Amino acid sequence: MLRRSALTLFTAAGLVMSAALTAPAVAAAPATAAAYPTTPVYVADGAGSYISGTLTWYNRSVDFKGTLKSVGCRRAWYSVFDGYANPLGPRSSSTHCNTVTSVPATLPADVVGGGSYVGVCLDDANGKPVTSCGVYPRPRPITTR
Repeated sequence: MLRRSALTLFTAAGLVMSAALTAPAVAAAPATAAAYPTTPVYVADGAGSYISGTLTWYNRSVDFKGTLKSVGCRRAWYSVFDGYANPLGPRSSSTHCNTVTSVPATLPADVVGGGSYVGVCLDDANGKPVTSCGVYPRPRPITTR
């Protein structure tokens, strides 16, 4: 009787293991790509106008998502530069007067390694800077040892 119980137990265990080996594998969650680096932005004119937001650095472009608060009439201006200070395609918002508005932009950086830094300026209605521009370098990757 003991022999038969052990045989039944091993057979049952073998069937369970066999079923586990032939059952379709449950797909593991795909590995997520490392997050793209981001940089906070804030440029103000001292009179109540400002540009505030976040740069997201991709391989061949930089996205800006943010807000322009204008006291009087202001525009947001941005450009990505390569490592030699060459602009890679400046962009600006339209002119906004006495408002708070979203001013997203995708900035081209179509060079090997992407852009090196971004300049962000707060301009007047004619496109002239009303304050010094903020300069935001591309974040360096975090290395582990």
